[in-house]
Order: sequence, then structure tokens, then C-alpha cells
Amino acid sequence: MANKETFFTQEYIPLLKKLNGNEKGNWGVLSPQGMIEHMTDSIGIAWKRVAHPLQTPETILEKVRSFALSDKEFKPGTKNSLMTEEAAPLRNFSIEAAITEIDREIKSFVDFYKKNPNAVVMNPFFGDFNYEQWLHLLHKHALHHLKQFNLA
Repeated sequence: MANKETFFTQEYIPLLKKLNGNEKGNWGVLSPQGMIEHMTDSIGIAWKRVAHPLQTPETILEKVRSFALSDKEFKPGTKNSLMTEEAAPLRNFSIEAAITEIDREIKSFVDFYKKNPNAVVMNPFFGDFNYEQWLHLLHKHALHHLKQFNLA
């Protein structure tokens, strides 16, 4: 767990700062800034800033949850039912502002679980997760998008 927490608190932001915002992803419709804002919202779900109802039928929840907690990577172009076929409008005025926003989001996420170590927060695709499970999934998700932009 410490390695993934260190990744988010020390390594992730410097990687994102390598992006200038004009890169084309290896898949998908997200721009570099759009990907950062998407990751910010994903982290926001992990500490209850953002909430969505469960999207996955109970009949397959254990199967998809098992995948989420495995070391298997997300496939390029994995569909997200909370996203449309077009990129969401950007909410920050620059990629630098988006990076500042995700940095704050990571701090809020870590602080939330320091104050609430037994908290369990629902993931809209994979069900209830504790801090360690969220860290694992967010790390997997972050690596997926870093690969999208040739940063991993």
C-alpha cells in the first residue's frame, strides 16, 4: 500500500507535468488535460466528493470486482458508462490548473482516509472499497492513462 500511496503523493504529479497539453493519446477521445480532469473526478469518487449510483448488475459484481483488485491492466479504449463518446468540456483554463486541481484532490483523498481509516466508499463499477482497495484501483487507472500518453 505504501508504494501506491507514495506514487500518488510524490511521483504522479511530476509525471503529469511532462505533458504540454498538445499530445495525442494512443486511444480514446481525451486530451491530456481531459485525462487529468477525468482522473481528478475518479479520485473524487474515492473519498465521496463525487457520487454515482452503482452501474454494475449484482450478478456480475464479484467478477468485475475481482478484476479491479487484480494486477490485470485495463485494456486500451475500455468503455466507461459514465462517459460519452465525446470528451467532456474542459473545466480548467489550462493543463497547469488541471494539475493543481488533481494535486489538491490527491491530498484530500489521502487526508479523508487518514481521518476515516475504516471508511468504505462505493465505486460505481466495482462496489464498496476501503482505502487500500481504492489505492490499488486508482493506481491501475492512473497507469492506464499514463500509458495512453506514453508516460508509463
